[in-house]
Order: sequence, then structure tokens, then C-alpha cells
Amino acid sequence: MKTQFYNFIKELQETITSRLEEIDNKASFKEDQWHREEGGGGFTRVIENGSVFEKGGVNISEVHGPLPLAMQSYFKVGDVDFYATGLSLVIHPVNPHVPTVHANFRYFEMYDKQGTVVDSWFGGGLDLTPYYLYDEDATHFHQICKTVCDRHEVADYALFKEKCDAYFHNSHRGEGRGIGGLFYDYCKASESHSMEDWLAFQKDMASHFLDAYTPIAEKRKNKTYTKEQRDWQEIRRGRYVEFNLVHDKGTLFGLKTNGRIESILMSLPPHVQWRYDHHPEPDTPEAQLIEVLKNPKDWV
Repeated sequence: MKTQFYNFIKELQETITSRLEEIDNKASFKEDQWHREEGGGGFTRVIENGSVFEKGGVNISEVHGPLPLAMQSYFKVGDVDFYATGLSLVIHPVNPHVPTVHANFRYFEMYDKQGTVVDSWFGGGLDLTPYYLYDEDATHFHQICKTVCDRHEVADYALFKEKCDAYFHNSHRGEGRGIGGLFYDYCKASESHSMEDWLAFQKDMASHFLDAYTPIAEKRKNKTYTKEQRDWQEIRRGRYVEFNLVHDKGTLFGLKTNGRIESILMSLPPHVQWRYDHHPEPDTPEAQLIEVLKNPKDWV
């Protein structure tokens, strides 16, 4: 299972980065291979200062070894070994009319000291963080997610969408990070579904990430914008940073397992603002976005 999935994400990384380079038509991804002292490593690919993408990363990793004490406590297990692999991406566009996007598709195994697999699961999802809300873009993104889910008995779009809204939520702000998508975790074999069923769904959803996001990026990338709109984008990016550093479990896992810091914090945007007690003017597009972030919508 782990070999199948790792080979899949390695190929997917190439597919996604090649397509994003086509859209940008200026910058290209730089690859950085890294190794983890305790076992494993990964390939980080980063694009910067492009015509469309200001910063982005599409990373794959494959790490293994003894599960650190902090994570033993988190998973409520004893002295076990682990294996984790996945693809994680974050794309921050230049134009504030183009949304930021995040996706993660991962697989995890735990072993006893004899090397027997004692637990395994898939997890992941994808979500959209617009700075200016276009209903048709939100509907398109969610429709792709729902269409893929509807093809697989193991997947429940409504449940995964609800989990996404709950997870990507800045509770200290009382608002969502974005307009959601899918979030699922601890997807395991059961009496009715096998790990092969989950693998099929995971591969299908990951393979349709580009279909969900790139039509939106291409539609909005040449739209004119003002300095004030760019300022708003950078203020909202601050909320993105807050979520990733305060709440995100993936960041926590990477830090607790001695992951590579540059790869873990690749998700942070290059230009961000924090303005004291900032609120948009009523009845503006900016205020309309905040209303949806505080009250998640059903888009399909």
C-alpha cells in the first residue's frame, strides 16, 4: 500500500508542478531534496516571484522510524514505529482576485517492534482561500470535490465538507480560513470498506486537484487590481499564517517528528500585514467575504 501510494504522489508532483509552470509562464519550480536523520526524507519543489504565483510549494515526503514521545502521547500509543508519506501543496498567487489554495494527501502506518503493521489510515483534503469571493469559483471548486466523492462509496461529500469548515477555522477569530472544500482523516479499513477502496478515492481526488483549481486561476490571473485590494490580500494572508502556526496539525506533526523546517513552513506567504483592529467597511466586497467566513455556505 505505501509503495503504491508513494509512487503515485511522486508522479503527481511532476504533473502538478508542470501544469502550474505552464500557467505562470515565467517562474519555474526549484527542487530541493532533503534527508531526515531518523529515517526518510523528501523532495520540496518551490516556485517564487512568478507572473501568477508569488510563492508556492508542492512537496512530497516519506519519513519513518520510532514514533517520537510527543506523538506517542498525541496518538495515545506506546513505543511503536511509524511510516508516513504524502503530498502537500500551498499556492499563493500575486493577484488578489486569484485565491490561495492548499491540498494534502497522506498515508500513515504504525508498527509494533516486530515490524507488524498495527494500524494504517489515509487522510487529506483540499480547500480554497479567496480574498475576493466569486460565487461561481466557489461552486466550481466544491462541485469537483463532490463529483469525485460521489464516485466512491467510502466518501461522503457533505461530511467531509462539514469537517473542512470545522477544521480550517480560526477559533480565536471566529471565522474560517477560507471557503472550505474537503477534509478527512483516519480513513481506515472496516467491515464494509477496504484500504484499497480508500486508496482509490485518495488517488481520484488528488488527481482532480488541478481540475478544481486551475480554471479559477486562469480566469482571474489577468484581472486588474488596486493597491488597496493588494493590501486586503496581505491582511487576509495574516489570518492564513495564524491558522498554520496556531492550529494546523500538519505543522505540529512535522515539528514533533523533526521534519525539515523549510519544507514545513513553505506554506507561509512572502508578504503579509497585521493591522491593529482592522475591519472592512460595511457593504463592501471585503465585508461580504468576512460574512461568508463567519457563516459557511453550501456551495453545491
